[in-house]
Amino acid sequence: MEWWSILLFLIGGLLLFLAIGLPIAFSFLLINFIGAYIFMGGTNGLSMATQQIFTSLTSFALTPIPLFVFMGELMLHSGMAKRTLDVFDKLIGKLPGRLSLIVISGGALFSTLSGSTIANTAMLGQIMVPEMRDRGYKNPMILGPIVGVGGLAMLIPPSALAVVYASLAQISVGKVLIAGAIPGVILAVLYSLYVFGRARLNPSLAPAYEVAQHSLSEKLAEFTKYVLPLGFIFFLVLGFIFLGIATPTEAASTGAIGSIILAGCYKKFNLTILQKSLKGTLQVSVMAFMIIAASKTYSSILAYTGATMELVNLVGSIETSRLVVLIGMMLILMILGTFMEQVSMMMITIPMYMPIIQGLGYDPIWFAILMLLNLEMAMSTPPFGILLFVMKGSAPPDTKMGEICLAAVPFLVCDLIVLIILIAFPSIVLFLPSLM
Repeated sequence: MEWWSILLFLIGGLLLFLAIGLPIAFSFLLINFIGAYIFMGGTNGLSMATQQIFTSLTSFALTPIPLFVFMGELMLHSGMAKRTLDVFDKLIGKLPGRLSLIVISGGALFSTLSGSTIANTAMLGQIMVPEMRDRGYKNPMILGPIVGVGGLAMLIPPSALAVVYASLAQISVGKVLIAGAIPGVILAVLYSLYVFGRARLNPSLAPAYEVAQHSLSEKLAEFTKYVLPLGFIFFLVLGFIFLGIATPTEAASTGAIGSIILAGCYKKFNLTILQKSLKGTLQVSVMAFMIIAASKTYSSILAYTGATMELVNLVGSIETSRLVVLIGMMLILMILGTFMEQVSMMMITIPMYMPIIQGLGYDPIWFAILMLLNLEMAMSTPPFGILLFVMKGSAPPDTKMGEICLAAVPFLVCDLIVLIILIAFPSIVLFLPSLM
């Protein structure tokens, strides 16, 4: 059976199961078992698929996820996240699309504390969606900004996947982490400009409302009291990794402890908050792990049959300019991102991509950020972007998946614009690492 027909069979089967309303994790699992039985030797294939489900969750790279999620949950239930958003609410004033701008600025800040795109998106959805709907905001200005800025945790340090990428590619973890800072800020600014411009052109999407006035001294006092201390948690996570004091898992642990200490200093930590935070952590982590396990098994079947390798080799064999090859590699990642989980994409493509990148003479740190940005886009790319499903879980029950996908498209365009800018001007990525 040709590799392209295997790919079409597996993708088509997955689409069919999703179309009949089966949840994404169970759709993956079902097509996994069918594909394993057909392409991997019957019952032996089923046994291998079952074993892969368990082994996929024993990766050390996944260990920080529940700790990062716990940090986000604690910020949510202790009220620290809401209070931080309130500070941005006072700072932003009467700008068009102000609640969407608060989402973007708050999401960018939370990305420096969580490192988890799933936790970032879920937290913003729980806090901001009810108020935005009450204020008359329409779905493009509610769902889109949350999905868009939720993915910033992929780039803005500390990013768990950046550490995973650096480990797989055998390049400097510190340089990859710090290299994502400027592109992440550029993305946040571009998101804000889009929201501001669209709100100005179509005010009905983000209706204006009366905003209380606050003095400059009050704004500075609130910022100093509730935003600056978050830098303590930022240092416990990124600082410890950057200085080589701790591994990502250890740094995530110190970050979680720091979050507890900070909540205690604000007198916002008790047994009830701890129970809610742990319950939320369990729910989000189980959802994430189920999707990761099912998606990794799916990826393994594709790799076993040779379909993914043939797809990657198709670009690697093209004899043309190195820029065309680079664009082809980016396009493959975009295609893979429509049906594959990010860690699996990295594990499959990095062994093939790194020799090509080195042979073409490209800087591996620069390429790492291009790939991470591409992986961020994959997380909100229809039909299987994981952040779309996280947003669906946080949105009101009457929200349709199609509405979430449409709202995410303009922010994917912003991602694509930044990707093109970074390809054209590598110094944007390499400036900070060159100072290390």
